[in-house]
Amino acid sequence: MALSLRNGGTQDEVIMDINTTPLIDVMLVLLVMLIITIPIQLHAVNMDLPVAGSPPLNQPKPEKIQIDVTAQGQVRVQGVEVDLAELEQSLQPLAGATTQSEIHIRPHKAAPYALFTKVLATTKRLGLVKVAIVGSEQFL
Repeated sequence: MALSLRNGGTQDEVIMDINTTPLIDVMLVLLVMLIITIPIQLHAVNMDLPVAGSPPLNQPKPEKIQIDVTAQGQVRVQGVEVDLAELEQSLQPLAGATTQSEIHIRPHKAAPYALFTKVLATTKRLGLVKVAIVGSEQFL
């Protein structure tokens, strides 16, 4: 057996190894970011999208019912002021019709949000699917 002892010289030797500590740190950070972002990407919002197709030629255009929600908390159907119970009664015949009417809800920008959601929930509860929210943007 041979034993080699180094001389106690003053000259330092250069270490030619790659320092892998920063590489491991970066890889761990990327792994943590991947673990955090994957569950966010997996959440889905289910939407019923329309299917492409041509409408029948002899089909009449559906009637448009406009519902306004005013800034004072009033609901108007075709310009006539109603409360929520009367709104449901006036929309009830539309739910059972063979050709469903288009419902256009136009809330004022200062309208109470709770009232708007009640109107929207009423249309959903009755099974009306042709509902549009009409914006009332103000241009300068």
